[in-house]
Amino acid sequence: MSTTFWIGLSFGIAALLLIMMWSVRRHQSPILNIECDSPIDKLMPSLSGLTLGSAIAGNSVELLENGAFFDVLIERIRAATKTVHFETFLWEEGTLGQRVADALSDRARAGLKVRVTLDATGSKKVGKAARQQMRDAGCRLVFFHKRSFRNLGVLNDRDHRKLVVIDGREAFVGGHCVVDKWLGNAEDGKHYADISLRLHGPIVHSVQAAFSENWGGETGELFVGDDVFPELKPAGDALIHAAYLKPEGSAPAVKILHHTAICLARKRIWIQNPYFIPEPEAIDAFGQAVKRGVDVRVLMPSTSGSDNPMVQHAGHRNFEKLLKCGVRLFEYSHTLLHQKVMTIDGVWSAVGSSNFDDRSFDTNDEITLGILDAKLAQQIDGIFEKYVARADEIKLEVWKNRGLWHKTKDNAFYMINELL
Repeated sequence: MSTTFWIGLSFGIAALLLIMMWSVRRHQSPILNIECDSPIDKLMPSLSGLTLGSAIAGNSVELLENGAFFDVLIERIRAATKTVHFETFLWEEGTLGQRVADALSDRARAGLKVRVTLDATGSKKVGKAARQQMRDAGCRLVFFHKRSFRNLGVLNDRDHRKLVVIDGREAFVGGHCVVDKWLGNAEDGKHYADISLRLHGPIVHSVQAAFSENWGGETGELFVGDDVFPELKPAGDALIHAAYLKPEGSAPAVKILHHTAICLARKRIWIQNPYFIPEPEAIDAFGQAVKRGVDVRVLMPSTSGSDNPMVQHAGHRNFEKLLKCGVRLFEYSHTLLHQKVMTIDGVWSAVGSSNFDDRSFDTNDEITLGILDAKLAQQIDGIFEKYVARADEIKLEVWKNRGLWHKTKDNAFYMINELL
């Protein structure tokens, strides 16, 4: 047979394998048309149930902004007495990476169980010295979905979570990455803005469960006992549930959580997200919310403020439709706003690692907390107001007249938005 035949056959087999992998991993997107008159603060059992969790009462929540987060986190790691579980997507060699490596190594040398999960793609620049230091100290360090034949079907699936659990009693969840750009106070274009939460109370068990999911998947190890799952008494008044599961065939929990919350809003939806590329059904849900009288606003970086301008261009593709729906869009050009948060009606908040795009909602492993706590929602809205004061609001008529080259890039990058 000819060479052309064998080349054609090879391409055909490759295409068939790609289709098979897609069909196995595809899921049903939720229909965003919920008939319910109850406010979101009465629907925590529904939100948590739909996202395969339970709403857990009796928690305390402390909001930590920008570089100050790492001052608290490293102090608490050094105060650990039994276990430290650390999971993140992005870790790069630098001043901050060394500080974190030193703290984890110190606890391992003291005899604690220190388990560290890093995404193999996001943390490929962690540095050989830091890896060796932690392992020599006794840390057990694993990489999520390393490039290998056995991971061929899941190489696009990344561990985008950012979480830490200390002694099974204290947890941190949010958007911060272990990169020097997360230091400082977002005071210039070189340092980023972000939000993470410090948690106490029974919800820590849910965060520990999220860590154990990928740890078990990579190592096969199960951990039990009071060092990791101690009895936890109430520590505050916040009602919280954790969304992180990706059931086969159904939409991932983080997607259902964000989209359902949009449908339940009655007064306000304020979103802060660095990568905002809503799907068509979500755009329609935003439009329906505006028709209900909901104030819908989105704050995000501009292309000049983003660390990945291609993503922002992909988001631009649907700005005109969003603006026609009545959604108010704001772009911040001074630095990257990396916080991944949403508040509903001034009482409920979503805080975690999830971007508002297909990659986070459909592919990545993420964790987002749904939190009923009016004080926290007001704090997050205050951060929105702080940054939006220096942002540029996008106006429909001006946007429609943007240049042809801008429009071309918007449409081109939108075509590959799930890979960005």
